Amino acid sequence: MYTFSQMEVWIPFYAALLWLMVRTWRKESGWVILAVVLCVVLADQVSSGLIKEWVQRPRPTHTAGLQELVHTVNGYRGGRYGFVSSHAANTFGLALFCTLLFRNRWYAWTMFLWALVTSYSRIYLGVHFPGDILGGTLVGLGAAWLCYWLLRRFRPQAVQRSGIQQTWLLYLPLGVLAVTVLVIAVYSAF
Repeated sequence: MYTFSQMEVWIPFYAALLWLMVRTWRKESGWVILAVVLCVVLADQVSSGLIKEWVQRPRPTHTAGLQELVHTVNGYRGGRYGFVSSHAANTFGLALFCTLLFRNRWYAWTMFLWALVTSYSRIYLGVHFPGDILGGTLVGLGAAWLCYWLLRRFRPQAVQRSGIQQTWLLYLPLGVLAVTVLVIAVYSAF
């Protein structure tokens, strides 16, 4: 779960996702990628920059009377505040935005499963309460809807091409995602 929670591990998956967007939208891909980046940045900044500082709810690893009972991995305790989870906001935002773009049921299930496991890893590591994950999920879903609406509003030609006509193209990012999960599983077994 510690490795699964690290964002750097997912760089090959993000690269495959970018390749898919460029391959699918070609001339409009810059706008689509800009909307994805805006979605993730918005979700991240609302969760970390605004809500965490405003609410200032300590993480389980920083809560007096509870911190001694919390299971930690590799001594990782996270930052001071945990509400809302930026990991949940970012992954669920990306999952919904890409689901709206690609309009493929299997892709959607896979993306939301990935977001769910990533979010669960934060609870497992002891750095978030379940409510932190729920709050982050709502922030991410809101950011995704807003960014998709903006893309539809200002670049309707990009959204009209939504959906993947050649579903085999989805196999590259999904395959990279599967290989990454397999590598994490093998790595953590040793």
